[in-house]
Amino acid sequence: MEFLITGLKQACLLLLTLDREVITITGISLKISTVAIIFATAVGVPAGFIIGVNTFRGKSIIVTLLNTLMAFPTVVVGLLVYSMVSHQGPLGPMGLLFTPVAMIMGQFILATPIIMSLTISATQAVDPRVRNTATVLGANAFQSGIAILLEARFAMIAAVVAGFGRVIGEVGASMMLGGNIRGYTRNIPTAIALETSKGEFSLGLALGVILLSVALIINFFLRFLQHKR
Repeated sequence: MEFLITGLKQACLLLLTLDREVITITGISLKISTVAIIFATAVGVPAGFIIGVNTFRGKSIIVTLLNTLMAFPTVVVGLLVYSMVSHQGPLGPMGLLFTPVAMIMGQFILATPIIMSLTISATQAVDPRVRNTATVLGANAFQSGIAILLEARFAMIAAVVAGFGRVIGEVGASMMLGGNIRGYTRNIPTAIALETSKGEFSLGLALGVILLSVALIINFFLRFLQHKR
């Protein structure tokens, strides 16, 4: 118990003094996850919206598949991307292995099904009278879609935030694809794993506090959006 108290004191000191190592690791983690979420949003929101507002054969199968992919194990994602970017893979000549780009690819794969699935749910939860009213008022298909999009906007933002919460704390794919290189690909989860294995609890606890703070902010934001909705 004493080592835990000591570690917490040292962690607070690192946070209060804005330790350079902590700031660097946090910056790398936020940058990689933010870029991954931007790409996942650009793909997941439009695709989920199109699936949600239309009725077609096989839609239930797609929704079931997306719901399954929401629990995609991170190590499996890491293995799939590793097979593509390794020297023997199709993207091997590009030299992407153990780079932030490879980590972004892994996090993109993890976040996209979540954003798509939650966007579909948000779109389908919109009152059907919204589209009917827009059509009666003379709106075309595109304008009706915009009306639905505006009605579901808070839930869609919540979907993006949930995707970010999924990738900011994942460690399996980041470790496999980034290599945990100091100052380059070492993010918060991989740094915590490394420092804990070395017995350096102070830095690990400091990064853990930051990660918990990010998760807390995300959950407060989700609650705000749910209340807003």
